[in-house]
Amino acid sequence: MISSVRGDVLAIHLDHAVIEVGGVGLAVRTTPATLAELRRGEQARLWTTLVVREDSLTLFGFTTAPGKELFELVQSVSGVGPKIALALLAVLDPDELRHALSTGDTAALCRAPGIGKKSAERLVLELKDKVGPAGPATTPVNGRGVPPNGSATATAWRPQVTDALLGLGFTAKQADDAVAAVVAADDPAVATGDVGVLLRRSLALLGRTR
Repeated sequence: MISSVRGDVLAIHLDHAVIEVGGVGLAVRTTPATLAELRRGEQARLWTTLVVREDSLTLFGFTTAPGKELFELVQSVSGVGPKIALALLAVLDPDELRHALSTGDTAALCRAPGIGKKSAERLVLELKDKVGPAGPATTPVNGRGVPPNGSATATAWRPQVTDALLGLGFTAKQADDAVAAVVAADDPAVATGDVGVLLRRSLALLGRTR
């Protein structure tokens, strides 16, 4: 089991980062919030869990150990796999997810793609007594909380963000509507084409409209 990785960030993509560990570049899937805290060329440490399938080995990483633990915990519920678990942590940070589970806030859980009312109720029923109280705020992995130092052009970011939302499980209409709403809001990040920030903006809009 690979419990954590630490090394230089070689590349940042929409759904994963490549971190060099011992001369080997490891692809680590993670949330948009974590990706926004990484910077190419700087060191990062992520708490990780390895998901083994017959045809793949996929490494998932998180800023803190509690994030990793929640990712693993929600998968103990029937019907919840790594894709839905990652979507939950993309829409809700670890403290928000823990609070939603402990208080029975199914509406918050339903903000994540792939989670309906029955699934949310099952998550609460099975995990309510297994999650502890919310902890302190997450510390940025690069110590500054700055966005990745790579950005896309004004025309390139839209399909990239749309594809990332589709990969998280949102429908094409939801993704298109969220991207259009970000453009309509005249967000300053649109001018710079900062994909990480724009993806987080889109996720926030989807969370409010679900």
